[in-house]
Amino acid sequence: MPPPSELAQPIPLHELLGLEFGPPDPEAKVSTVTMAVRPEAFGAGGTLHGGALATMVDLACALAAVQATGFDYLTQSLVTTDMHIRYLGQPRTDRVLARAEVIRAGSQLVVVECKVSDDNGHLVAAADLSLMLVTRRRPLTPAESEPPAGSEGSGV
Repeated sequence: MPPPSELAQPIPLHELLGLEFGPPDPEAKVSTVTMAVRPEAFGAGGTLHGGALATMVDLACALAAVQATGFDYLTQSLVTTDMHIRYLGQPRTDRVLARAEVIRAGSQLVVVECKVSDDNGHLVAAADLSLMLVTRRRPLTPAESEPPAGSEGSGV
């Protein structure tokens, strides 16, 4: 089987936010993701947007879940089924780090906790997620999301 790095496609949102992480370690149940605090991740108030933090947390937790399970990149997908994130403050440095740890890895459901802090250790957010291992499906392409020609208004 090819290594995960050859199977994974770049995710434009992760690239926009500048999310960085190392290769998965199958021996670990912990993963880390870093993100620079920069304008691409700011909300209207000029502070770090909660959605940027949530995306970072989701990625860190998914990476931890991959490491803690027998996840098969070719036949499975990992889907976030529940996310609870508490926003506790703004970072005081120009970078934040999400550290995710698997709490329980079942045959289908994986529960992960994550803490986000800045470079000084100031806690920015805390979260818990559950992710589900599911059989991989064919991705929806833009052509498949459009209704078939002539089906407008037909209730199809």
